[in-house]
Amino acid sequence: MSPEPNVRDAEVAAFREAVLTKLEYAVGKDADHAFDHDWFMAIALATRDKMAERWMNHTRYIYKQERKRVYYLSLEFLIGRLMFDSLSNLGIMEIAREALKGLKVDLEKIRTLEPDAALGNGGLGRLAACFMESMSTLGIAGHGYGIRYEHGLFRQAIVDGWQQEQTENWLDFGNPWEFERPEVIYQIGFGGSVQPVLDVTGTPVLDASGETRQVWHAGETVRAIAYDTPVVGWRGKAVNTLRLWRARAVEDLHLERFNAGDHVGAVAEVVRAESISRVLYPNDSTEAGQELRLRQEYFFVSASLQDLLRRHKNMGYTINSLPEHAAIQMNDTHPSIAVAELMRILIDLYDVEWDEAWRITVGTLAYTNHTLLPEALETWSVGLMERMLPRHMQIIYMINAQHIDNVRIEHKDDPDLFGLLRAVSLIEEDNGRRVRMGNLAFIGSHSINGVSALHTQLMRKTVFAQLHKLYPERINNKTNGITFRRWLFQSNPQLTAMLVKELGEQVLDNHETALLKLEPLADNPAFQKEFAAQRLHSKQALASIIQERMGITINPEAMFDVQVKRIHEYKRQLLNLFHTVALYQAMRADPSTNWVPRVKIFAGKAAASYHSAKLIIKLANDIARTVNNDPTLRGRLKVVFMPNYNVSLAESIIPAADLSEQISTAGLEASGTSNMKFGFNGALTIGTLDGANVEMSEQVGLEHMFIFGMTAQEVEARKHAGEFNAHNDIAASGRLNDVLQAIRGGVFSPDDPYRYVGLIEQLINYDRFFVCADFESYWAAQARVEARWHDSKEWWRSAVLNTARMGWFSSDRTIREYANEIWKALD
Repeated sequence: MSPEPNVRDAEVAAFREAVLTKLEYAVGKDADHAFDHDWFMAIALATRDKMAERWMNHTRYIYKQERKRVYYLSLEFLIGRLMFDSLSNLGIMEIAREALKGLKVDLEKIRTLEPDAALGNGGLGRLAACFMESMSTLGIAGHGYGIRYEHGLFRQAIVDGWQQEQTENWLDFGNPWEFERPEVIYQIGFGGSVQPVLDVTGTPVLDASGETRQVWHAGETVRAIAYDTPVVGWRGKAVNTLRLWRARAVEDLHLERFNAGDHVGAVAEVVRAESISRVLYPNDSTEAGQELRLRQEYFFVSASLQDLLRRHKNMGYTINSLPEHAAIQMNDTHPSIAVAELMRILIDLYDVEWDEAWRITVGTLAYTNHTLLPEALETWSVGLMERMLPRHMQIIYMINAQHIDNVRIEHKDDPDLFGLLRAVSLIEEDNGRRVRMGNLAFIGSHSINGVSALHTQLMRKTVFAQLHKLYPERINNKTNGITFRRWLFQSNPQLTAMLVKELGEQVLDNHETALLKLEPLADNPAFQKEFAAQRLHSKQALASIIQERMGITINPEAMFDVQVKRIHEYKRQLLNLFHTVALYQAMRADPSTNWVPRVKIFAGKAAASYHSAKLIIKLANDIARTVNNDPTLRGRLKVVFMPNYNVSLAESIIPAADLSEQISTAGLEASGTSNMKFGFNGALTIGTLDGANVEMSEQVGLEHMFIFGMTAQEVEARKHAGEFNAHNDIAASGRLNDVLQAIRGGVFSPDDPYRYVGLIEQLINYDRFFVCADFESYWAAQARVEARWHDSKEWWRSAVLNTARMGWFSSDRTIREYANEIWKALD
C-alpha cells in the first residue's frame, strides 16, 4: 500500500536530499555539472545506505537469536544489475522515480549505465543469485561465497558471424554496491611439501588419532581479501551478505628486483596471484589453464571455510558443534575441494581426531549436482593435485582408503566387487590417474540433491548409480526455481500491473498460490486482449533494441520464437537452426501458404575453447544473413543472433517471447530455469520431456505446451544399442535431407562452401545428441505451434494459464525445501 500523501512527500524529499548529498560528498560533483554516470553513482550509494541500515539490523538479529547459518559456495553468482532490484525489493522504486524527476533525472535512462556484474555464465550462476535473494526474502541467515572476478566471463562480440571473446570491464568505474573489507584477509597456500612434525629429540609428534602429525609447508602464499555486497529480500525484511574474494600477492612489489632493474620480474608474483580472480572460467584446454582453474576453486573455498570457521569460533561454539550451527551447500563440483580442505583444517589446525573430523565434515556439507554428462563432472590429474595441493591429495588418499575398505567389508558378497570398487573410488585409473571431484563431493556430504525430478531420478541410475547403492538415503530432489521479483515484477512491469489489478497486491507477496486465481480469466476475451497488448508492448521494445544494436528490422506482430541459453550441442541449437532452414525452404517453395510470420531469436555464449559451439554460432549468423536478405520471404521469417547475452538482455527478451525453445536431448538437461522465466511471463513452451519441463507439464498441462521427441528412456535405449548413426533418420525425412544438403553444400556460406562439411558429416555418422532422430517430431510440434497461433483465442488462453500455473516454480519454494529438509535452518 502507498503511504499517506504527506508521508510520501517526506520520503521523496528525503531520498532526493540523500542523492544530492552523495553526489556532492561521495562523487564530488554538483547537480549542475554532473554527468549521467555521476547520477548513477549517487543514486546507487543513496540506495545502498537504505540497504545498509536493514543489513546491520538483520545481522544483529542473527547474532542475538543464534540462528543457524547457511553458507552457499558457488564459483558463479550471475547477479546482473542491482539498482532496480534493490529499489524494488526495498519498496522505494516510485519514491526514487519521483525524487529524481524533481531533479530532472530520468531513472530509466540512468539504469542502463549500470554494467552487469560479470560473475557468472548461465543457469548455474543465475540460480545462485536467485537463491541468495530468496534466502533474504525468507529471513534465512544466508551467506554467499564466491570470487570477485575483475573481468568475469568474456564479453561476446560477433565479428563476421564468428564469436570473439573480449575483455569484460565491468569494474572500470567502480562498484558502488560493494564494501571492501581490508581487515578480512586470509592466507591461501599452494604447492610446497608435507612433512611430519618432530619434537626436539626427532621423535614424531602424534595427532588426536594417534598418527604422526603432518604439517603443510606451502611453497606459495596468496592473500584473499573480502568484498561484501548486501542482498536485500522482498519488502526489505532481511538483508544477507554475498562475500566475494579478491586475490592479492603477499608483497605487491619485489623491491630488490625492481631496484636491480628487473622491473617485470619485480611484479611477476603479483601477476600470478591476481590472475586467480581475474577471469571466470579461463580456457582450460591447456595445462596452465587447468592449473589456474584449480587455483581459483581452492582459493575461494579455503578463504570461505576459514571465514565461516572464524565466525563460528567467535560465537563461542565448539568446533565439534559445527553441523548444528552451520550448513554449507556446494553448488556443483567446483567447490568440492571443500571436503578435503575442511578435513585438513579440522585435523591439522584444530587437532580433531580423524573419525570425528569426518563426522563434522559430512554433517556440515551438502552437494548440489547440476549435470548428467560424465565429462562435466570435474576431475583433476593426480599429478596436478600433488603439485598444487599436496596435503589435500594426501587426505584424499586417506579418505579413499577408508571408503574402499568399508565398501569391501560391507559388500564382500557382491559378485562384481572389483567393478563396484572401481566405480566408487575417488581415483579414476583409466586414461591417467585422476581425482573424481563428483565422487569426493558425494561421499563427503550428508545430502546430494538433483535439481528436477527427472534429473534426480536419472542421477540414481547413471552418474551416481553405484554410490547411490552404497548410500541410498543421500540423494534427494530440490527442483529449481527462480525469483519472481526479478523475472516478473522487475522485468515485466506491464504484466505485473495487470496481475495486481486483477488479483490485488497479495500476488506480490504470495505469488506461489495467488497466481492460481488467474485461471478463470484465461477464457475472458477482454483479459486475453489486455494480455496480448502487454506482450506486444514488450515485443516493440525488444524490436527497438534489435534495430538499434543490429540494424535488423523485425515485425512486432510476428511470433517471437526464442532460444537463449549457453551454446552447447546437447541444448540443440542445431535442431532449431535446422527447423529454420526447413521453414525457409518451405516458404520459398510455397509462398501461397498462410505461414505464420516468425522471428527466430537466438542468444548465448560458447566456451572459448568449444569449437563446435562456436561453429554453431557462425551457422546461425550465416543463416540469418541469407534469410534476412531474401526478398521472396516478404519479411515473414527473420533470424536474429543477439550478441553478449547477459541478465539485462534476458530481462528484455523474456517478456517479449511468444514461444520458448527448451529442446535439449531428453535426459541431459538437469533442470533449466529459462523455461520457468518464459513460462510465467506467458510464453508457450516447445520442448522435450527433459529437466524441469517434466514438472512444468504437470503443473501447466501438456495441452498448453508442445512436447516432442524421444523420452529419456528412449534416448538411453538408443545409446545402449549404440545407435548414433543418423543415416536411417535422414533417409526417413526428405525434409531433413534437404536441410543438411543445403548447409553442407554451402548455400549459407558461399564465401566458404566447405565451412560446414565437417559439422554435417560428423552429425550424420555420430549424432550423439540425436538431433536428426528428433527432427521430424520437432517439425510436427512446430506445425502445432503454427495452428495454435492461428487460433488466437486458444493461444492466449494457453498463455494466461502458463502464467497462472507457474507459481510453484518460485525459488522461495525451492529454498524453503532446502532449509527444511537439508539445512534445518528455518524456525
